[in-house]
Amino acid sequence: MNNAFTPNAGFQPPQYIRPSGHQSALKIILAVFAVMFAALLGLVVLLLIGAETGPVELIIGLICATLPVPIYVMLMLWIDRYEAEPLWMLATAFFWGALVAVFVAFIFNTSLSIIAAVATHNAQVGEAFGAVISAPIVEESSKALILLILFLWKKDEFDGIVDGIVYAGMVGLGFAMTENVLYYGRAVQGGLEGLTFIFILRGMAAPFSHPLFTSMTGIGLGWSRQSNNGFVKVVAPVVGFMLAILMHATWNGSAVFGGGVGFFVAYFVIMGPAFIITLMVIFFSLRREGRIVQQFLYPDYQRGFFDPDEYERLCTIHGRMGMSWNVLMNQGFSMWRTRMRCNQLASELAFHRSRVARGLGRDPQQAQQRENEYLSMLHELRRTV
Repeated sequence: MNNAFTPNAGFQPPQYIRPSGHQSALKIILAVFAVMFAALLGLVVLLLIGAETGPVELIIGLICATLPVPIYVMLMLWIDRYEAEPLWMLATAFFWGALVAVFVAFIFNTSLSIIAAVATHNAQVGEAFGAVISAPIVEESSKALILLILFLWKKDEFDGIVDGIVYAGMVGLGFAMTENVLYYGRAVQGGLEGLTFIFILRGMAAPFSHPLFTSMTGIGLGWSRQSNNGFVKVVAPVVGFMLAILMHATWNGSAVFGGGVGFFVAYFVIMGPAFIITLMVIFFSLRREGRIVQQFLYPDYQRGFFDPDEYERLCTIHGRMGMSWNVLMNQGFSMWRTRMRCNQLASELAFHRSRVARGLGRDPQQAQQRENEYLSMLHELRRTV
């Protein structure tokens, strides 16, 4: 914190070290291969759904499943008010859920259901096994895998509970979207009334079931990341993952064994309270993030980089929204985008310093260079605000 930037200190932007051309080309090749592979898996899933429902039903189901998704994605992104996650990581999480996780779940769930039916000589037992035991384990495992990859690979972006919920929500929304294509396609075969009922049930009454289940895993990973307790670091992800499976199994089991009555009982007795508790976790996690911004931007405020009003507004969601709204109304859209970028960079600087203070940065020189980059970009942007 001793090298914090001051406007009149003659700060010189650092020299950026760019990766070699070979490294960049290799990353591009791997990224293109991953996108093509995921798209292939998604195409296979759609072909399998189309083979069951028919091409017209598939198209109608696809339209109904994708229509509300932008609204739910925007609601999910609104949660991450302080340090917005990179779009490519959010997109990776969403399309992993929509393409890869669905494919894995389809193959394993179908196979295990058939095995259970053959072993018991009872098709109903196979279906119940697939819904209550196989689906929760396989689906939550396939969704959790990308969360674990991001958690281990991008430590500078997976900071805490809010990030865990956001990434888990994106995976769950992607998974639910593709799964709904099948349910809506089947419903079309029963007529408009059947489609309307299923759309209201899955698209409006319970659109956040998959995101809610997987958010338990995200909360566990996020809690592990932000905690300094060794026990919590190990146990929280395991407990979160097991809770995701348990909630998923309870939800499916209520419909399989309880019918419509069981479904609505589970909806109001289990899912409703769980959703409210998750919102409370988000609320307190955002307050924690506000305190991080307040603590780690305070040296810049002391040195006069931020004036008292701007510093105070940066530390609360309400203050940030008010500051951005005033800029939009008085200075226009372009300046609003600049103000939003300033807010984002200020948060990234604060969270970067927090990670360094907790010992998550392995290279002090690289950490200092990154801090200087944030300060330099903030300085250039704030000249125009």
